[in-house]
Amino acid sequence: MKILIDNGHGYNTPGKCSPDKRLLEWKYTREIATELLARLKAAGFDAERIVTEDVDISLKERCRRVNAICKRVGASNVVLVSIHNNAAGSGGKWRDATGWCGFVYTKASSRSCHLAQLLYAEAEKRGLKGNRSVPREHYWMKNLAIVRDTACPAVLTENLFQDNKGEVDFLLSPQGREAIVSLHFDALIKYVSE
Repeated sequence: MKILIDNGHGYNTPGKCSPDKRLLEWKYTREIATELLARLKAAGFDAERIVTEDVDISLKERCRRVNAICKRVGASNVVLVSIHNNAAGSGGKWRDATGWCGFVYTKASSRSCHLAQLLYAEAEKRGLKGNRSVPREHYWMKNLAIVRDTACPAVLTENLFQDNKGEVDFLLSPQGREAIVSLHFDALIKYVSE
């Protein structure tokens, strides 16, 4: 099984940061993706980041990269996780929304939905459920290009809120970084080992 990791956005994408600019989504997600990739490889898994550049790579190009790999090794032998931070609003204000969530396409495969449930279970084990209503399936469905236009099972994760001060403090702490990396690692290992 080939595990693909997508880290959302680039440094040139405006507005993707905490109100105090301590957490920059492009940088944070690359750090998480890099650590996750290192752990997966150290454990003997075939894993790859699809965006190694710091600039924003278009969704079309990211999907093209994923699908080229799917074509080469077979889509059923590939899984994709796109790592992001959430935001409850815009305008650079602190907000109250909390929690982790995972998104699949509105017409997602059962494998995508299963991976999303595994990811949510790992987030919940770490106390990251948050203060919002959670669908009974434990994943959210949305028409997002990275999960819609890729040929393999795919989940986009929103790893807490970059406009919630408490969550930013947690995300930037060693414990927070470990929670985010390990929840992805543990869920992916369960998925590929089934």
